[in-house]
Amino acid sequence: MTDGRGPSLNRRTLLGAAAIAGVGIAGIGGFLFSEDIVGPWRLTARRMVDRLEATAGGRFPGYRRNHAKGVAVAGYFESNGAGAEVCEASAFREGRYRLAGRFSLGGGNPQMPDDMEAPRGLGLQMFLPGSEQWRLAMINIPVFLDATPEDFYTRTLAFAPDPATGKPDPARMKEHIASHPATAAALEIIGSKPPAPTFAGSTFYGLNAFECTDHNGRTVPVRWHLEPEDRMPSNPSGALFDPLVSEIKNGPVRWTMVLVVGEPGVDPTDDATKPWPPERRRIPVGTVVLDQVRTEASENVREVNFDPLVLPKGIAPSDDPLLQARSAAYAESFRRRAGEDGGVGAVNAEAAR
Repeated sequence: MTDGRGPSLNRRTLLGAAAIAGVGIAGIGGFLFSEDIVGPWRLTARRMVDRLEATAGGRFPGYRRNHAKGVAVAGYFESNGAGAEVCEASAFREGRYRLAGRFSLGGGNPQMPDDMEAPRGLGLQMFLPGSEQWRLAMINIPVFLDATPEDFYTRTLAFAPDPATGKPDPARMKEHIASHPATAAALEIIGSKPPAPTFAGSTFYGLNAFECTDHNGRTVPVRWHLEPEDRMPSNPSGALFDPLVSEIKNGPVRWTMVLVVGEPGVDPTDDATKPWPPERRRIPVGTVVLDQVRTEASENVREVNFDPLVLPKGIAPSDDPLLQARSAAYAESFRRRAGEDGGVGAVNAEAAR
């Protein structure tokens, strides 16, 4: 909410802002070079990843520079065929498609304690006919905090821990938010609903808009998200990874994939801070089923980059500038960790009960 003096920011909003300061570089991957310019004033992927390393509280060779703590999962996507109405992508033909994936917590420290307020990521790699792949990088918030890569970078500077206290400076945070009304509005949306107590009960959002083209050549903007089947989870322990591992070992966890179809020329496709109207058409296109969990390793998803620009035919990037920035930063992150020893699975799925 805002008034004539600027955004109204309570303590919970500021704490939430600090917790999700690294949101947006969810996982790593991509195929662009480290010096790719992702903004008009030479904001490079290298500079963005440097900022992520600086906020991690130490150096952790071999690990992803953000969402370092994670666990590998596998399963399948059961497409019901409904998505073919708006998109010719093979993923929306009726059938079952194999998935490999990874649950994670935002932040560059793989040993961080489970934190209910930290952003939760879900990366999926979908294997499609003809060697096609679809890689989805999703997170448990409905909007992003920044409209541009430059806003993301300056926010990480403003929200960085003060060396004297080890915590973000509330005055600097307030100053940044006051000068970035889109971020203030996004924080209000995110803070209006507390996070679910478990991974399995979380809704995961693709955040950015994409373009879907049908078999007749008609193109519409879309956003997608996963709605959990378990809508009333309990978690008295406050832990996140151990309950997830136990739940999957006891039986599959499921989400409904929903395509939200935007109005061309009306709904913003270049600004992930802005939600689309709730009355927009929603198409349930299938079910994500995850029935295997493993410690992250080279034989599963440790070397997989969940680049949101790895897309099947029929799905294309929108004009959102964050998409190219994410891809370039993922590539730089991968380049760094690929040349390092370390990166042993941060969550031991075999030990968890």
